[in-house]
Amino acid sequence: MKKRIVIIGGGPGGYVAAIRAAQLGAETHLVEAEHVGGTCLNIGCIPTKAILHTAELYHAVLNGALLGLKAEGLSVDWPAVMERKNTVVARLVRGVEGLLKANGVSVYRGRGRLNGRAVEISGDKPAVLEADAVILATGSEPVRLRFPGADLPGVIDSTAALSLPSIPGSLVIVGGGVIGVEFAAMYRAFGAAVTVVEMLPEILPPVDGEIAALVRGELAKLGVRFLTGARLQEIRSAAGGLAAVVNTGDAPQEITAQYVLVAVGRAPRIDGLGLEAAGIAVERGRIKVDDRFQTTIPGVYAIGDCNGQIMLAHAASAQGIAAVEHALGHSGNYLGHVIPACIYTSPEVAGVGLTEEAARSQGLEYKTGVFPLAGNGKALIESGGIGQVKIISGARHGEILGVHIFGPRATDLIGEAALAIRLEATVDELATTIHAHPTVSEAIGEAALAVTDAAIHWPPPRR
Repeated sequence: MKKRIVIIGGGPGGYVAAIRAAQLGAETHLVEAEHVGGTCLNIGCIPTKAILHTAELYHAVLNGALLGLKAEGLSVDWPAVMERKNTVVARLVRGVEGLLKANGVSVYRGRGRLNGRAVEISGDKPAVLEADAVILATGSEPVRLRFPGADLPGVIDSTAALSLPSIPGSLVIVGGGVIGVEFAAMYRAFGAAVTVVEMLPEILPPVDGEIAALVRGELAKLGVRFLTGARLQEIRSAAGGLAAVVNTGDAPQEITAQYVLVAVGRAPRIDGLGLEAAGIAVERGRIKVDDRFQTTIPGVYAIGDCNGQIMLAHAASAQGIAAVEHALGHSGNYLGHVIPACIYTSPEVAGVGLTEEAARSQGLEYKTGVFPLAGNGKALIESGGIGQVKIISGARHGEILGVHIFGPRATDLIGEAALAIRLEATVDELATTIHAHPTVSEAIGEAALAVTDAAIHWPPPRR
């Protein structure tokens, strides 16, 4: 007899879990309140990157003299940009719906709530589904700060920032994390005056510090203003928009802007699931899970953003696969230490494994190899040689502990680094892997050589 799996949430964790469960022979039911694909596909990763792509092309052509390009009358057709974003999203949503149908997954439009091992579905067609296992994949939502003026028109979150009626003339972004920095890069490329307000001393706190400093420097060159170690006090109405009052430790500064984007992170979306009645433990707003993503109730799992471990779409997908495999009696294999993270600035940022700060805090003996992309022909062509590849390796055996890239195609290149860590490769093995020329990927091999000061296309360090 088939086991029945019921999944609440159709984002990249939930729909991937549903497909994997169906592949393993389970009778699979997916409950989604809005659109399959979740935040990532509908109001996150995909629409952001669609707009960013246009922004990068616009900025490149607008500043194309060094490339031999001359453009007259170049302008942005914002409604067309929005239409293309929506078209890309709609096509991918249809694709996910088709995959679910092809795999025999039953999809319910509504909200799911636990009732023991059953799931109560409210919606157009209310139902109660008994289940052998339940997967909670309800994702996250933007953190909402409470401050004077938070409800004023023009104070927006990341969802609203993807559907503005026109390119803003000016924008204050509260939060210098991944979301804030991506929006800063995007709207600055379109010509907006952008100020980023970050409470911590530096932007991008999860990123390797050396890389984060490079990103800040390049965005500053493009005109993005950064206020770090700063705290938003209030927002007031002002002529033509809003005024953000920011405390930087000295006298408060008042920054006027058309919009204020609050992008201070995301929080698990767990309200209305019936967790307390079901006896499922919650810690600091996150569903508590074990190493198989099982909650404190056997047979009920929580994956992706709602368990708060790591809020990345691909992590949610991997957790979903691991959870259903465990639920169906298989030995899932989830490697939480090999999860790449990407930031879509221009050029891009990507990292996997330990940062140098993490290696230091763990007391590890390590070496670093850094190769500036000014020494890479393809990077010089694509981005003027901005950025670098940095490798962190064990001092004794040379095992690769972390790789961090700032440069063109970084988000594609990081896959090689993730595989290297997954296979427990050493810097010698990476250095002796022949990389095609001319490619940006050559810089990964050069960074591996740089661990022993043997990079070919960069001068040796001074002694």
